[in-house]
Amino acid sequence: MIYNTKFLRKYLDMILSPKGIGLMIFISILFILTLLLSSKYYFYDNLIEFGVSKTDVIAKKTIQVIDKEKTERRKHELANKVEPTLRPAQDSVDEYVKMNLKEIIYNIKNIRKSSEQEFNKKTKIKNLFGISENSNQSEAVINYLYKSSNNNFSIIETESVNTLEKILNKGISEVGLANNGIQIIFQNIEEKLSKIQHESIILILKKILLPNMVIDEYATDIARNNVMNSVRPIVVTYKPGEKIVSVGDYVSRNQKQALKLAGYNISNINLTGLLGILSLVGICLLTLAYYLRNFEQKYMKPSYLSLMSLLSVSIVLFAIFLPAGSTLYLPVYIIPIPAVAILMTIFTNSRVALLYSLLLVIMISVSMQYQIEAIAVFTIGSIIATFSASKINYYRRMDMAKIGFNVGIIQMVVIISIYLLLSSTQDVSFKVEIIDIIFGLISGIISGIIVLGTLPMIENTFKIITPYGLAELADHNQTLLKRLQFEAPGTYHHSLMVSNLAEAATEAVGGNPVLARVGAFYHDIGKLKRPLFFVENQSYFGIENPHEKLNPRLSKMVITAHPKDGLELAKEYKLPNIINQFIIQHHGDGLASYFYKQAIEMEGYENISEEQFRYTCPKPNTKEVAVLMLADAVESATRALKNPAPGEVEETIDKIIQERLIDGQLTESPLTQKDLKIIAVTFNRILRGMQHHRIKYHENMLEELGQKTSLNIQMANSIKKIEKDFSKEVKKND
Repeated sequence: MIYNTKFLRKYLDMILSPKGIGLMIFISILFILTLLLSSKYYFYDNLIEFGVSKTDVIAKKTIQVIDKEKTERRKHELANKVEPTLRPAQDSVDEYVKMNLKEIIYNIKNIRKSSEQEFNKKTKIKNLFGISENSNQSEAVINYLYKSSNNNFSIIETESVNTLEKILNKGISEVGLANNGIQIIFQNIEEKLSKIQHESIILILKKILLPNMVIDEYATDIARNNVMNSVRPIVVTYKPGEKIVSVGDYVSRNQKQALKLAGYNISNINLTGLLGILSLVGICLLTLAYYLRNFEQKYMKPSYLSLMSLLSVSIVLFAIFLPAGSTLYLPVYIIPIPAVAILMTIFTNSRVALLYSLLLVIMISVSMQYQIEAIAVFTIGSIIATFSASKINYYRRMDMAKIGFNVGIIQMVVIISIYLLLSSTQDVSFKVEIIDIIFGLISGIISGIIVLGTLPMIENTFKIITPYGLAELADHNQTLLKRLQFEAPGTYHHSLMVSNLAEAATEAVGGNPVLARVGAFYHDIGKLKRPLFFVENQSYFGIENPHEKLNPRLSKMVITAHPKDGLELAKEYKLPNIINQFIIQHHGDGLASYFYKQAIEMEGYENISEEQFRYTCPKPNTKEVAVLMLADAVESATRALKNPAPGEVEETIDKIIQERLIDGQLTESPLTQKDLKIIAVTFNRILRGMQHHRIKYHENMLEELGQKTSLNIQMANSIKKIEKDFSKEVKKND
């Protein structure tokens, strides 16, 4: 039983550890995103089965679908009707044909002049034209060629030459000669000739005629492409209230496209497809996890992982439901992916934001089968959003809206560029093009507005401080800083001096200077509980030091309580955890040396231990808090110097840094020896600029004396309360 209890406790501790929580977040978001990204396909399963509609689908808006099959068929029909473009043949065909005509006329004349019998003449004429004895060729034409008078044959000769000249001038192609050769010859013969003369000339020219024009393939293709491009797409229109598809109907390609425009997913998915989406999401998440684990370890915390998960789920839900739920045409460009890129840049850094945004684009676009044009727009929009947000001025929140507008302009230009390219190769709807361009701009603007509105809520929900949150905390009108200014003015001014030192030194060693500055403003707010027990406020109000009337142990208890008192105030005023670290860690477990030495003088060395006079707080574990610890001690020490020599400040700085180093207060911080040298040089430079003298003027002496008397009374009451508290604590320890 005991073994089982220990095992269960160990198992629970492992699950509730940061690594365990991170693993649970990873597994949860893996299955949630897979379920959401594949849910779009479930609509298809409920609508169509084996290609047949299971229900009636009514159009809620006017849907126009291009019938690609009919459009392509019409294009090819018109293209086939285009006559081939001809060009003259390169060879001298005309001269060759004319020479053949002269030769055949010459041969006919010789046959006519010969003294042979008519049968032999007739046979030679047939042989001359390649006519067989059994041919159906008109005997009248053959007889006319060798029997006609010389005058009539002269007419045939002359008209043959003239007709050939006309045909050659106009040009004749091989296709034209093969299909319409006789008709072409007939059309160019003089009409006044007799029928037998027409037939004789046709017989002669048909024998010798050759094409003198060839098809220009390039010009013909251009002509046919021009005709095809001039064909307007055949559009099928579904008006609101009309059925896109009826139950039991086979769903055609056009109907599927109409269903897609109506918001339905027309792609089916099986177990293999579901595993494909699961694998894609898993690979993207593993890629992000690998990068964070090896290069950005600080963002592996549950708060950051939860934020990334929330943004992922939100944007996927937006992509699934918004376009499908609208009665208007809403392109995918409306999805505010740039908002995710901006938010991630603000809460993490530009490197993490860019990788996260691109992986999110891949998951959504591939799983939901977006066109490559949409992927290009999302990718460029994310890149521009990330780079712009990384250079933002965090003191002006409206700059986020400007970033959104700029991203929208870039997306709009990218969409225009894509459509300019597509219009040269395919038909593009001008209306759809304008809508896509407008929504590309709107997406960027909406992204800026989303970031502006959700940033404070995300900060409060996930307790992640951003530069915007730091800028707000740095406002000296904040309630705690106002209280510090009026109730503990010495501490307030001390904090201002420390903030200058911490900011400059943190920036010099590569830390977050804004965080260091804001942390310095709040690090001593615990002194608000007993402000008059701290020397900087005593000198401001001009009262006696109450510690002169207290036991060193009691004084130590009052002084070392201010980090924990500050932590209570921070929780009361809901300061972020990262600021709380400055409050509780800025003294570490350091020694209250003044009261320790005072106790030794009073009680003896053998009766006192250092542990009794140490702070009981954690040591600094970040660069910013470690620098603040050094800046706090250096500012207090150098302020106590009166008219310091030039090297005295530098010696004091080095001494304090060495003391903190030897005492082990910096063991948990990432500061190196090189960083400490840089910090010392920076402190020295800043403090030399701060050193100046002022003349004190005494006015209204009576009022000042009255104020001092009142404060002394308050101090006496506080001392009595502290002694009472200390007595209770001693009795409790006994």
